[in-house]
Amino acid sequence: SEDVLSKDAGECAICLEELQQGDTIARLPCLCIYHKGQVFLTLHMQFWKAGCIDEWFEVNRSCPEHPSD
Repeated sequence: SEDVLSKDAGECAICLEELQQGDTIARLPCLCIYHKGQVFLTLHMQFWKAGCIDEWFEVNRSCPEHPSD
């Protein structure tokens, strides 16, 4: 499910960057969390930035930390 992180939560296991309060995240059924893609709006355009878990799921169908689940 997609959510906004309410407090800092350590390091993303995919990109190794910090998961910070306010980041858009995906929470998997195993309760692991990763950066989730989001839409950015600027004065003249709108664009999509893929998140770590979006790119991971393009080639994998399991949690990076729990591949057998």
